[in-house]
Amino acid sequence: MKKLGKIILALLIVAGVGFTGYTLGSSMNTNNSTSSRDSQHIKDMKGLEALLKQNFLFDFTEDQLYEGSLKGMFANLGDPYTSYYTADEYKKLMETLDGRYQGIGVTVQASKEGYIKVVQVFDNSPAKTAGMLPGDYITKVNGKIFSSEEMDDAVAEIKGEPGTKVKLTILRENEDGTNSKEFDIDVDRADVTVDTIEDDIMEVDGKKIGYIHILAFDDVTWDDFSLAYNRLKGENIDGLVLDVRDNPGGSLDVVLDIADNFLDEGTIVTTKDKNDNEIVEKSDADYDDIPMVLIQNENSASASEILAGALKDRKRAKIVGTQSFGKGIVQKIFDLENGTGAKITISEYFTPSGNKIHKIGVTPDIEVEADEDFDISKKDLKNDKQFIYALTELLDELK
Repeated sequence: MKKLGKIILALLIVAGVGFTGYTLGSSMNTNNSTSSRDSQHIKDMKGLEALLKQNFLFDFTEDQLYEGSLKGMFANLGDPYTSYYTADEYKKLMETLDGRYQGIGVTVQASKEGYIKVVQVFDNSPAKTAGMLPGDYITKVNGKIFSSEEMDDAVAEIKGEPGTKVKLTILRENEDGTNSKEFDIDVDRADVTVDTIEDDIMEVDGKKIGYIHILAFDDVTWDDFSLAYNRLKGENIDGLVLDVRDNPGGSLDVVLDIADNFLDEGTIVTTKDKNDNEIVEKSDADYDDIPMVLIQNENSASASEILAGALKDRKRAKIVGTQSFGKGIVQKIFDLENGTGAKITISEYFTPSGNKIHKIGVTPDIEVEADEDFDISKKDLKNDKQFIYALTELLDELK
């Protein structure tokens, strides 16, 4: 199977995700003849700087203005996944991407409500100890307001040396959905160990059914998935339930490996850039034909949607649950010469049938809403309506 290299599909505060870096500084062209538009831009910037110096109440540095102007260039594009990083922010980002597990133990998404949404809170993590819950919205970090479009900046602020603390302002809806409250919590930073695979086995109607919940597509996930799946296969399972609920995505390479494991020769996903250049990622002819279904929900994003879309379009598995999140774009990390960096959306991906995912999502074959009071983190499969529907569908297939 052809590989693109490691490419970012989601953002995790606790774990490394794939990337491809490029050095831009030495290759950027400089035109000695400045255009009139550039001259006006410089004039405007100098005029605004003078206005601030004369009137702004608080102290500031020229570096703040310079970095702010560069950040504004990216922020005004309206894409929460495209960002400029100062040298300090970029260093923190790369510490995450190279696999160092330092953080608070949550994964986050840019929510459709404009907030930074906590999708997962990992067991035995500082976030869990502090009382954070899936579905919480992070509105401030150390007293500074962050929107979904500033998610990368917020994550850089949340990360830090183990043993230090970060103050988070949390917006949490009441269980009845009528009101919400905002409160502050202090969370320790630590070296966090994250298990991205949970597995189980059960016997129903004389059939052995394996269950694998993929929590994220991290760099270690393929190895962990292979161990779990081989263990289940060793128990002679008759079918498999794959679960990508609350999975915000991760490494493209990893999801391609998992999809290839279950698909015969054909397309997994197609990516297309602004110039309509296409890259088609394909599975080979060797595959495991075990009967299977996949469960997704509204927090299944990016790499999760690649897997669900491929299995659905290739008629390899029925998809059960709700419409997925709808993040169908790919980012690359660009390494700049002066220690700064940029993450830029460079392409969009499409399912094997050519279906667009971005801002749409993958439509399940069998739509099943979770019960309002259901908490997936409790791993209570016997009372998990979506899982029960998926299991029923799989058992019908096995008859």
